[in-house]
Amino acid sequence: MKFSVDEFRNWENKKVTLLGMSGVGKTYLSNLLRDSEWFHYSGDYRIGTRYLDEPIIDMIKQQAMQVPFLKELLRNDWISINNNIKVHDLGPILSYIGKLGSPESGGVELEDFIQRQACYRKGEIAAMLDVPSFINKAQDIYGYQHFVNDVGGSLCELDNAQVIDTLVQHTLILYIQVTNKEEENKLIERAQCAPKPLYYRPEFLQDELAVYLKEKNIDYAAQMIPDEFTRWVFPRLFHSRIPRYEAIAKPHGYTVTSEEVAQVRDQQDFLQLLETAIARTV
Repeated sequence: MKFSVDEFRNWENKKVTLLGMSGVGKTYLSNLLRDSEWFHYSGDYRIGTRYLDEPIIDMIKQQAMQVPFLKELLRNDWISINNNIKVHDLGPILSYIGKLGSPESGGVELEDFIQRQACYRKGEIAAMLDVPSFINKAQDIYGYQHFVNDVGGSLCELDNAQVIDTLVQHTLILYIQVTNKEEENKLIERAQCAPKPLYYRPEFLQDELAVYLKEKNIDYAAQMIPDEFTRWVFPRLFHSRIPRYEAIAKPHGYTVTSEEVAQVRDQQDFLQLLETAIARTV
């Protein structure tokens, strides 16, 4: 959606999609707004509880069945296993997606990793197409006045026109941009120390994997140390996504910086930031 400043001010039920890399402040803003009559829709939470719930539980059961004591309990249906994902803790998704590399070092082999990546992409597309129905639920069932869509950092990787069209039709898209090297380094360091689930476009993964294997003189992905590859590839992923975010934001939305987001302390600050972003495009 596109607005003038006045049109935005008069928009009774505001609906905003936050776009950008993990760590730029999307969830920070969403948590802040949740206390001010905004429904917080977390794309990753929806993926984990709806679209990856069964694969996550199956993965846990597969591991549990290798333990004789747990195997007996599961086969006799004496215990149950639940996916206890939280908005602020995406551990079950992270465990399911895993990290590419040697299984002996806790990694996932390439074939399985690609299959899990495809499941994650499918789930993210479905979660974004659910946004209109959750906008209605937020108002009609829960009584929230406004709606904030906290999307995963990989939205720009999906290459799905229906997702973009749906979000443009139903929400204002706000892209949070990292504009200086210091902030960029902090974001990369944070992502490497406290990783979140990562989706790689197949073409990107194959190209960068080939570079890494050659650079490290390794023959197969199964020989890689998972954490070393993740640390190596993330800065490349970060830079590859910038033009893809911009390709969404320039025609369809508005742009603010991560520095501006860091100054937001309440709903009024957030609304003022949006008005500033809208005014910059006029």
